[in-house]
Amino acid sequence: MFKALGRFVVGHRWLVILTWLIAGAAVIGFAPSLTTTSDQAEFLPGHYESIQAQKIQENAFPKGFSPSAIVVVTREDGKPLSEADSAKVTKLGKSLEAKKYDTVEQVITTPPSPHKKVQTVMVSMADVKAGDKSQQHAVEDMRDDLEPLVKGTGLKTGVTGDAATQLDNEEASKEADGLIFLGTIGLIIVLLTIIFRSPTITILTIAGITLVSQVANGLIATCAEVFHLKADSSVSSLLIVVLFGVGTDYILFLMFRYRERLRLGEDPKTAMISAVGRVGEAIASAAGAVAVCFLALLLSTLSFLVSMGPALAIAIVVTLLACLTLIPAIVSLMGTKVFWPSKSWRHEPRAARFGAIGNAVGRRPGLFVIGSGLLMIAVAIGAFGYKPTFASDESATSTKESQVALHAMSQDLPAGSTNPSSVLMRSTNGEKLKTADMTAFVSKLKQVKGVGDASRTQLSKDGRTAEFNAVLKMDPNGREAMDIVRGPLRTTAHEAAPAGTETKVGGITSVFVDINKAVNRDFSVVFPTAAALIMLILGLLLRSVVAPIYLMVSVALGFGATLGATVILFQQIEGKSGLTFFLPVIMYLFVVAIGTDYNILMVARLREEAKEGLSPREATAKSIQHAGPTIAAAGVILAGTFASMLLASDTSLSQIGFAVAFGIMISSFVMAMFFTPALTALFGRAAWWPRRIRPDDPARHQGDSGQGVSHHPADPEQVPAQGGSPYAPPSSYGRRD
Repeated sequence: MFKALGRFVVGHRWLVILTWLIAGAAVIGFAPSLTTTSDQAEFLPGHYESIQAQKIQENAFPKGFSPSAIVVVTREDGKPLSEADSAKVTKLGKSLEAKKYDTVEQVITTPPSPHKKVQTVMVSMADVKAGDKSQQHAVEDMRDDLEPLVKGTGLKTGVTGDAATQLDNEEASKEADGLIFLGTIGLIIVLLTIIFRSPTITILTIAGITLVSQVANGLIATCAEVFHLKADSSVSSLLIVVLFGVGTDYILFLMFRYRERLRLGEDPKTAMISAVGRVGEAIASAAGAVAVCFLALLLSTLSFLVSMGPALAIAIVVTLLACLTLIPAIVSLMGTKVFWPSKSWRHEPRAARFGAIGNAVGRRPGLFVIGSGLLMIAVAIGAFGYKPTFASDESATSTKESQVALHAMSQDLPAGSTNPSSVLMRSTNGEKLKTADMTAFVSKLKQVKGVGDASRTQLSKDGRTAEFNAVLKMDPNGREAMDIVRGPLRTTAHEAAPAGTETKVGGITSVFVDINKAVNRDFSVVFPTAAALIMLILGLLLRSVVAPIYLMVSVALGFGATLGATVILFQQIEGKSGLTFFLPVIMYLFVVAIGTDYNILMVARLREEAKEGLSPREATAKSIQHAGPTIAAAGVILAGTFASMLLASDTSLSQIGFAVAFGIMISSFVMAMFFTPALTALFGRAAWWPRRIRPDDPARHQGDSGQGVSHHPADPEQVPAQGGSPYAPPSSYGRRD
């Protein structure tokens, strides 16, 4: 199948290239823009309490006051505000109201804080659809206007609130994307140049993946619009590293095999056909495992994960198609000039280090299973300290205006003042709510541990719905606040509800509580489904029942070690309160999928060597010698691209970057290089059960000297030095010609 694809691509290379260019231009030209949102409430389905509270609020108080932006005013010298200062703040609020900003509905100046350290101006804005930037534009205009309004007054201002935070996060995301893109490109240039000593291959790789990334983004945006999917702002950063990291890996596998076939004496066109035929099944299986993992996110209850899954799967599939069609077509046109100016492609490297590693693992597989297994288990112990968090851990140190203003505000007001928890009370018997009942209810809320203040804020026109605010004493985004809302606040609100009424607790903290519940549910559904699908792919590829089982055990250990290392670094060493709540999902998908990729490459090579007639230990030695350099190079490149996310100032992106990069290094240098081949050597031929691996041609091995040479010594295409290319990816996807 893949060899036939190779023949078609090479035989119709101009047609393939033109098709890609025309189709790519059409997709890019007609695709809508990819809209993202950072409103966490948009990610939850309607059966969660926080969303039910939001719906009650919207229906009962369509014109209710809810600040989207908060102007925080303090003195430049840090002293308390005087009466004259407070008068200036009131005048400031009236000036902002007179500006008539788009989407701004109401501006209210509040009294000074208890110790007169802070005074705020609350700005209510009209609701907008996802992707509408009018609120953020209003914040930009407001910030520009505030500077001259307070100049010379001794006051300083900062704008925080949801709209301001979204604006700052989007600007930070764009900056992070730029840094990640430059870091990724720089790393690929350096590593590919070192590996192939050819700027031509580097330029071809970057240009090809850039085209692929634009096509993938266009398809993703089109699918998001057609199926009404919501994308999180972190998707763009992940797409950069997925497309360039995984794409470079697949091109690397193809070019290693192409170079091997050239060294065996094939002409450039025949060599490319052979390369696609031999590497096609491995790349397709690896991409299939990754795509299946991503598509398993469709089972999530969180819409941003549901959107992320297809987006990343589309990116993988487009990358796969390009690596099996576009890149082979271009390379077949260039021939050996693709390696210009280097001529090292003509000479077979000795790969002595990987040969020595292979021999060591082949001689003592049990020792390497125990050693590598204990290493992963030891690091995985740290995973038991994992704590999810929704807080940014940056309010006191961040340079973002919204975070600086939030920190200033929290110095003299309850931390929850920026986002108080909303408690909605609704009549269920059709009668109006009683004032005495509502007053008693407020008293109950004030008695809840962790609540700094509570009050009734609104009563609907029909008198059947009331809104109460519970201001928490702690950061509304933190774990402590979530514990209060999840436990005593919701319990009290439900139990203290007067007869004939129901209550729902909403607000950002309540949203985070429900997201955390949804994530825990997803762990129990998405993880097992993805694991089962990967095992199915492995079973179909290897035609084995035994190998897929211990391969998944290997990947599970790698996942545990990765989470443990991330907990140790960020929670124990850096002192973070926890890791971003969706990190385990992202890490599981990438580490498990990529770990399976490298296991596929190594085990496929092990099966090939077994078919050549080698004993299990000899096959292990040869497989590491041959496939080791490929896996090592691919692992370094892919880990490096994810590590570029550490350049971002966003804590979540930094944690994702480190975790996935560490997981890939574990996958390539511990799992695929030691644990998996050593286990396969211990299982012996039972690893392939129920399939029985028989040598393709026993007569071919009569001349073997017992040193594990797996290639026919009389075959004119074989390289005499090392019995085959040490850079060759696993070639079980096709018999040798």
